[in-house]
Amino acid sequence: MSAPVDPAETFRQEAQDLLVRLEDVLLDIESNADPALIDTAFRALHTLKGSGAMFGFQDLAAFAHVVENTFDRLRKTGARPGSDLVATSLAAKDFMRQLVLDPAAAEPAIGEALLAELRRLDGAEAAPAAPTRTYDIRFALPPDCLANGVNPLPLLDELRELGACELTADTDAVPGLDTLDPERCLLRWRARLVTDKPESAIEDVFMFVIDDMELEIARADAPAPVEAPPPAAAAAPAATGGTSSTAASGIRVSAERIDSLMDRVGELVIAQSRLRQIAQTSQDPNLRAIAEEIERLAAEMRGATMGIRMIPIVQLFGRFRRVIHDLARELGKDVRLTTAGEETELDKTVIESLADPLMHLIRNAIDHGLEDAADRRAAGKPEIGTIALEARHAGAQVLISITDDGRGMNRERIRAKAVEAGLLPETGEVSDADLFATIFAPGFSTAAQVTEVSGRGVGMDVVKRTVESLRGFIEVASAPGAGSCITLRLPLTLAIIDGLLVRVGEGRYVIPLSSVEECVELSDSETGGSEARSFLNIRDELVPFLRLREMFAAETPPDPYQKVVIVASGEQRVGLVVDQIIGDHQTVIKSLSRLHADVTAFSGATILGDGTVALILDIVNLIAAGRALEQRLRAS
Repeated sequence: MSAPVDPAETFRQEAQDLLVRLEDVLLDIESNADPALIDTAFRALHTLKGSGAMFGFQDLAAFAHVVENTFDRLRKTGARPGSDLVATSLAAKDFMRQLVLDPAAAEPAIGEALLAELRRLDGAEAAPAAPTRTYDIRFALPPDCLANGVNPLPLLDELRELGACELTADTDAVPGLDTLDPERCLLRWRARLVTDKPESAIEDVFMFVIDDMELEIARADAPAPVEAPPPAAAAAPAATGGTSSTAASGIRVSAERIDSLMDRVGELVIAQSRLRQIAQTSQDPNLRAIAEEIERLAAEMRGATMGIRMIPIVQLFGRFRRVIHDLARELGKDVRLTTAGEETELDKTVIESLADPLMHLIRNAIDHGLEDAADRRAAGKPEIGTIALEARHAGAQVLISITDDGRGMNRERIRAKAVEAGLLPETGEVSDADLFATIFAPGFSTAAQVTEVSGRGVGMDVVKRTVESLRGFIEVASAPGAGSCITLRLPLTLAIIDGLLVRVGEGRYVIPLSSVEECVELSDSETGGSEARSFLNIRDELVPFLRLREMFAAETPPDPYQKVVIVASGEQRVGLVVDQIIGDHQTVIKSLSRLHADVTAFSGATILGDGTVALILDIVNLIAAGRALEQRLRAS
């Protein structure tokens, strides 16, 4: 039996969505004070205030009310908010997030200081008083509103805040005590309100219940009564927080349940693989037909479940608008963010793991890459620097690029630091790939001085470790005076992959199919050769190869015709010599235990159809071993 839904937790989830929307709008307002944006910010704050009061978050409601007043004045006067007001509002949004997640940990002094600063910045002369209107209002809340967590008292208080208000309760529908149900609200109210607010402000008071309640609003001071809207449907457009037909098109599911579903699908794929193996050796055509049907259904279930796990990368890119805004103010630089490919989808686990690496890369790009305004003018560039985030599909991978139009990487300084750290030789040619790879070494930094933003040599090595833990890799490109581009190549998902099943000795291994370029046969001249002949000529290009039998200490004699699987990571390629290529295999990835953390040749394991275990090869580390072999051979 499922646990009952916690109303407070439901509010926290909805409030976090509102705060994300509010942050996006505030960042847009700074460059475009569109009245529609200001109105959107006001409504988000109004919703936080109203729903916070309903669910018992009184401190949040009181704080949001003051911030709401600021944006109410802006939308009435048409005033353009300055950058200081936007920055303070963003800080207020952060404080409201603390009030949502952990009210007890929110420091009241910080909140008071923020509100004081907002009042100071909002100290412009008040707009001329708008003409007042008198409304006669009749309303009845849904009978089940109390059971659904709606407290009528805050609604009445909010109605009074709109102006001079006389409220009268109508108890005609309330039964006697012997038949009274305390969980049903049968009171009706009449109100006469004198206010300078429009009719929509009255509807906003009831936005969370307006679809299910009775509400009549009439102008008492007009020559003729204004026709009241129908009780529910006509008022629905103002009910941004209420229930609507579109709200039923999506549901919120916890990440734990999605992970559990993916685990079950993985077990189904393993069971289907076992069934297929049994059916292939059976003479029963019915068993084969059933196995084929289950294989089709399992593939469809796998695709549908993986689709549930996929999240548009816009949710990741959106986080960095605020980072860039705050960092640009801190460093005194004008920075513009552009994004592309926001609809590209990635596994939610990958999305969650990329937040910190991308944060480091963006901070470095702004601090080290982008020049200040004076230097950009001297170089003939626009004063506003650009950070571009782009995502795109490339086969079974997603490429995420972070590009800046700054000064580019200083090759001489990087090489000098790398030589000093013992990462590169003092003489000889060094490729761009090898040179730029040194910036990801632990402790490596070319910064002249340590700042609060960067310069300590931490961060880039974390980026590399995180990306490689996701079975991805990094490419770096830079041109002097024209900026830099760092590209992360990542798998679409971490749960189930298509693999190439191979045999080495008596062991079976899986190579991720996304890394496989081609398969060739190892010629007789190379089969028993020494290390010096550990190269293949692939269309006039020498490719180093690794004998997996030697790496894995296979004890059985080698097959007479060994195969080489050419795998690639970026521009780097290496061949993996195997005894037999068995075929493609849907691979359910199982993580290795901590006891195997030092075994870098493998990234995980999977269960085959016969119940045995096959290890999944870590292509990034194997290619690194191949590169080391190549450098050793070339040096000898």
